[in-house]
This record gives sequence, C-alpha cells and structure tokens, in this order.
Amino acid sequence: MGKYLWLIPLGFIVGSYATLIGAGGGFILVPVLLLLYPEERPEIITGISLVVVFFNSLSGSVAYARMKRIDYKSGLLFAATTLPGAVLGALSTAYIPRRLFDATFGLSMIAASAFLILHPEKVQRIRGKAKGGLLRNLVEANGTVHTFSYNPLIGVALSLVVGYVSSLLGIGGGIIKVPTFVHLLNFPVHIATATSVFISAVMALMGATVHILTGTFHYVIHQTITLAFGVLFGAQFGAWLSKYVKGGWIIRGLAIALGFVGIRILLSVIK
Repeated sequence: MGKYLWLIPLGFIVGSYATLIGAGGGFILVPVLLLLYPEERPEIITGISLVVVFFNSLSGSVAYARMKRIDYKSGLLFAATTLPGAVLGALSTAYIPRRLFDATFGLSMIAASAFLILHPEKVQRIRGKAKGGLLRNLVEANGTVHTFSYNPLIGVALSLVVGYVSSLLGIGGGIIKVPTFVHLLNFPVHIATATSVFISAVMALMGATVHILTGTFHYVIHQTITLAFGVLFGAQFGAWLSKYVKGGWIIRGLAIALGFVGIRILLSVIK
C-alpha cells in the first residue's frame, strides 16, 4: 500500500480542479492513468476512474450541500434523463463512423473552449422568468439568493444529448453539462457547478457499482483506494475555493478542460 501513497496528491489535484468546475474528474484521470499504466486493459482504467469519480463527486456534493448550492429537483430530473441517453450512446458506438464523429466533436469542443475563454461574460446573463419555464429560487448558506427559470422540456432534451455524447465519447458529462446549464438553461454558474457535481455522483455510482460487482479491477484496489482518499479531500478544497472564485474564472477553468478534452479526442483520431 505504501508504494501507492504518491497517488494521494494526484487525487487531491484532480478532486480540487474537477469539483471547482463542476466535473467528476474522469477527463483528467483517464489519460493520466493510461500514461501511468500503459499495459492495463481499458476496462480496468475505466473502472478505477468511475469509482474515484464517484468518491470525488460524493465529497463535492456534501460540500456543496452545506453551502446550499445544489438544485436537487433539477439535478434528479437531469440525472434520470441523462441515463437513457448514456445507454443509447453506448449502443450507437457500433453504428456511427467514430473517427468522423470524434473529429467533428473534438473541433467543436475546442471552438467552444476558445469562445468561453474570450467571452466568459456572455454566459452570465440577467436571470428572469422564462416563458413557460420552471421557476427556481435557491438561497445559499451565506444568504445569496438565486432566482432563475428554464424550460424543463429543453432541459430534459439537453440531458439526453449530454448523456448520449458523453457515453459515445467515453468522457464524463460535467464539462458539457455546466456550459449547457449556464448558457442554455440560465443557471447561475455556482449553482450549475454544484448541481453538475451532484448529478455526476448519481451517474458515477451506477457505473462504479457495475465494475465493483463484476470485479474488473479487484487487483488494482490499492491504487483506487489511494486515489479516492486524495479526491475526498481535494473535492472539499475545490468546493471551498469556489467561494472565492468568480463565475467568470470558473467558466475559464471549464473552458481549459473543454480544450484539453477536444485536443485529446483529435489526437486519438490522428493516431
């Protein structure tokens, strides 16, 4: 066990950054694990990542719950509708030309990254009552009031798309969910990141349970435990840090993550 202790700070960094921007951390962890363990089977890497993402998202959810930033009603609705999209995405992998899709989506993510970096203020609009929308009113623990609304039908449709694309590409949905919530559903940035982390916990629990029951990573349990230990504390730090980071900078951090994943997808196409 001692030889894996160096994975704790790695988990701490992953947990801090991912929780700050509203993601589970798989988009960072998977490529790092692939570099660290090039001989390992993909399903083992995925299993480790899902379990670690669950603990990261769980810890982040607890921290954001204390801050009262999670929109539970919207989170449970979107989690429920993301799942069918994820199933469809997994089933579609054999029927869609993967290289073309990856190239198109990779370029789109890089373009979105550039847009968010250059215009973070464009995603922070005045939040009012949307016509026919679901009105949400949340009060944070520090007294900050958030009143916003969105069309639940659009939210459900977007969740299906996010689940589908995330499953098809094999990435976590957090880096897609947050800009979608903010830019298309009118969520305040901090509510969007907290709710996204909550959804990630629900979704990662489902995936991680499957891997645990099938025993696909029983012999890498020590690596998983040490990484999970790191993200538990990292997620708490990331949530705490979000209190001092303005929404615009969180969007820029998210944009960097989008660009990173977009480049990674393009590189996989070139190989």
